[in-house]
Amino acid sequence: MTSTPAGTSVSPTIVSPEIRERRERVFLVLAGTFICAMTMLNIIGITRFIQLGPLSLAVGVLPYPLTFLCTDLISEIYGRARANFLVWVGLGLNIFIIGVMWLGNNLPAGESQAPWQVLTLAQDISTPSGATMSGTIELFELLYACTSGAVLASMLAYIAAQFCDVQLFHFFKRLTNGKHLWLRNNFSTLISQMVDSFMVITVTFGAAFLAGSFTLAAMGTLMLGSYLFKMVVALLDTAPFYWLTAFLRRYLEIPVDENNANIAIG
Repeated sequence: MTSTPAGTSVSPTIVSPEIRERRERVFLVLAGTFICAMTMLNIIGITRFIQLGPLSLAVGVLPYPLTFLCTDLISEIYGRARANFLVWVGLGLNIFIIGVMWLGNNLPAGESQAPWQVLTLAQDISTPSGATMSGTIELFELLYACTSGAVLASMLAYIAAQFCDVQLFHFFKRLTNGKHLWLRNNFSTLISQMVDSFMVITVTFGAAFLAGSFTLAAMGTLMLGSYLFKMVVALLDTAPFYWLTAFLRRYLEIPVDENNANIAIG
């Protein structure tokens, strides 16, 4: 028997090996999806800007809303501690990515380069750091110039937005006494994505703006487009979030009482 904070005694829950394995696999899928979406944001980042209806946004933004859905599901099913742990893992991977890119950029290039590894620029281009490139350039050097600043910006925005999402999710859960699942899902995501959109654009293009190669209007357009896209996706994922939460409760044999929904994998 174990004691609860209220002083009552409850019997420890006995989890069968089959249910334990299910919980391990579901967490692995959610964590893997989170890491995959975050990594795609960092790698393809601002390598291309796309027009999605009236919205102009970086291609790396497309998979990013999935990260908030995954952390919300993990917060709801596995609890705050496990969601925070995943955020820290994601931060470590951000550091690993930028470290590998920095190392690759600073090691000497091989003597022989394949034709597709070297590009001839038709015109001068400005990178997010404010530097101007012209003439012949190595493909990796161009990729590094375009994404290294974005990865740093993503890392700062990521840590602020993801922890904001987890904390707000549980704040609204306590505020509503575990009711109104839609409220904590939407409000935590909408507020944290606003933080993310503002920080990532400001840090990525701040140097270019100060250098005069990027306008304030262009930054505002990207911020607005990025946030509106994330906002629409966040609102649209309410129904899938409800369905996935209900399905996972049954599949993982979690008690119906939402306040007792947090589980351990083992």
